[in-house]
Amino acid sequence: MLGGHLPDVVTKGDLLLGEAHGRLRWFFLWEAEKVASIEWVIHLIIHRMSTKSSPQAPASPRTASPKRRSRTSDHRAAGSPAPLAFRPIHTRRAFEEICERIREQLALGVLKPGDKLPPERDLAQQLGVSRNVLREALRSLEMAGVLRLQKGVKGGAFVQQGDTSRMNVVMRDMLSLGTISVRELSEARVHVLDLVVRLASANARQSDFEALQANVERTDLATREGRLLDRVECAREFYKLLAVASGNKVIAMITDAVTEIHMRFVYAKVASSGVAMARLVERRRQFLAALRARNATAAARLMRSHLGAVQRMLEQDPGAMSLQIALAEMKPGMRR
Repeated sequence: MLGGHLPDVVTKGDLLLGEAHGRLRWFFLWEAEKVASIEWVIHLIIHRMSTKSSPQAPASPRTASPKRRSRTSDHRAAGSPAPLAFRPIHTRRAFEEICERIREQLALGVLKPGDKLPPERDLAQQLGVSRNVLREALRSLEMAGVLRLQKGVKGGAFVQQGDTSRMNVVMRDMLSLGTISVRELSEARVHVLDLVVRLASANARQSDFEALQANVERTDLATREGRLLDRVECAREFYKLLAVASGNKVIAMITDAVTEIHMRFVYAKVASSGVAMARLVERRRQFLAALRARNATAAARLMRSHLGAVQRMLEQDPGAMSLQIALAEMKPGMRR
């Protein structure tokens, strides 16, 4: 009986043993695999350490791929600030720096009109430049109307009071270079004088009216005596006095600049033809009456009417409006 049941018992034992063996085999395989993984990690670490400690040839610089470059440019275009851009540095010439230093002293009030600059030798030493460079700077400031250079024992470099006629020179140079035209100059004169008249109507003082009245009387006398060129000079002075009556020095300077050149045309026309503006004294008296009455509208209308008549007189003789006349030297009888 025992023999009959023996196969069943063996079979079950075999099964139990087989299952146990399988589990043990799986466990050992897992442990072996884990150990192998640990060994691989240790091997990798040791390899990295040995590679880092051993000398290597310098790596070649990496070149950004086109895709990387495009991504970078897209990033900048997306709102990143643009790279800074600096203007090139231009070294100023020594004499220009000297001029700027002197102008700074004027702006600060250290130098005032009438003041005398230190002697040439002392000034050159203070600035650390040669006397030749200093002389070049002083001549430049003299041409600009800032300084007056005087020779002699009591000479030297003196600060000017301020020469408003420098603007006249600038205007003439602009005509010579073609920056402005005679037509533009004439048009500007009409508009500038319109502003001057309105300001003078409001700001003129009794002394201004008296100066203008005296000018009209001299114009009347020159007309009756046939001194037509002197009458042109009176007209030039009239506009200068009117500009002063405006109470604005800047506008007075501009008025003087455009008037000085325009009066050259008038002078050339009168000198060549012997013909002068008719009823000038009458027009002057009417204008001055409106100005005294503070009637800006009437005074401005009379001035525009007069300027239009003068322009038509000049345009009758194309030669009288030539650029050569505007740039010519002043003739005797006309003050510079």
